[in-house]
Amino acid sequence: MLVVLGPSGAGKSTLLRVIAGLETPDSGTIALDGRDLLTAPPAQRRVALMFQDDALFPHMTVYENLAFPLRLRRVPRAHADARIREAAHALDIARHLEERPARLSGGERQRAALARAVLSDPRMLLLDEPLAHLDPQLRVHVREQFAHFRRSFPGVAVYVTHDHVEALAVADLLAVLMNGRIEQLGAPQTVYDYPANVRVARFLGSPPMNVLDGDECLFGIRPEHVLLDAAAPLRGRVLDVRSSGPDRYVHVRTQRGELIVRSQADLPAFSRGDEVGIRFAAAHVRRFDRSTGALLP
Repeated sequence: MLVVLGPSGAGKSTLLRVIAGLETPDSGTIALDGRDLLTAPPAQRRVALMFQDDALFPHMTVYENLAFPLRLRRVPRAHADARIREAAHALDIARHLEERPARLSGGERQRAALARAVLSDPRMLLLDEPLAHLDPQLRVHVREQFAHFRRSFPGVAVYVTHDHVEALAVADLLAVLMNGRIEQLGAPQTVYDYPANVRVARFLGSPPMNVLDGDECLFGIRPEHVLLDAAAPLRGRVLDVRSSGPDRYVHVRTQRGELIVRSQADLPAFSRGDEVGIRFAAAHVRRFDRSTGALLP
């Protein structure tokens, strides 16, 4: 699954709308299986677009919603029924087929919407922040089901989100989109470990990579790779300490700039104003060109 990650206003939804044929680009091409989609009207692109809102028909049962794209294509009833029940079983909504959407939870409606999109037999499935309206615990559950179901979908899937954890969890291929431009494209862990430039480094991650002033370049280090050590030569002063439960995030100001240190909550605590020493292994440091911001070898 290709996941497009970017901040609000980066152009993520616009990208999907262009692929689906709802908007026309000023230039460029969109190729799928060697064919330029821009030469085909939207109805012939076989692209299914799933929005944040599940958009299910409220007066229909879940079964009728899932049957709708099959009826449009005049799929024989027996074959359609088998496909509906197979998709419903794969997404764990089979027991809700005779209910109407209002009786379903938010996660169940999103899974029903995904099943309906897949039953339209698309070559490409476009998912526009489909979990944005779900509470955090439900998002994790539905996200895992989406990722599992994706493995059985034979076409191309493009998943748009602004959630960093979600992007890294479900992506086979990750694209970081900022200001309408793909800054980096690659395997999720590679993009996380080796951001292509300072823009990606300061964006990707929660919290993102620390970027500090070096003698000849900028250097980056992830919060989880920074250690507080009283004997370390780089000194700083604690600005703030925040807890996330298992982890503690210590904000420190140094002569090289401000940075965040992630430490375990059961380690010795620090208070605002404390002087601390900071160290990190050279293997985790990323160097960036001071003028262009590009990652240096």
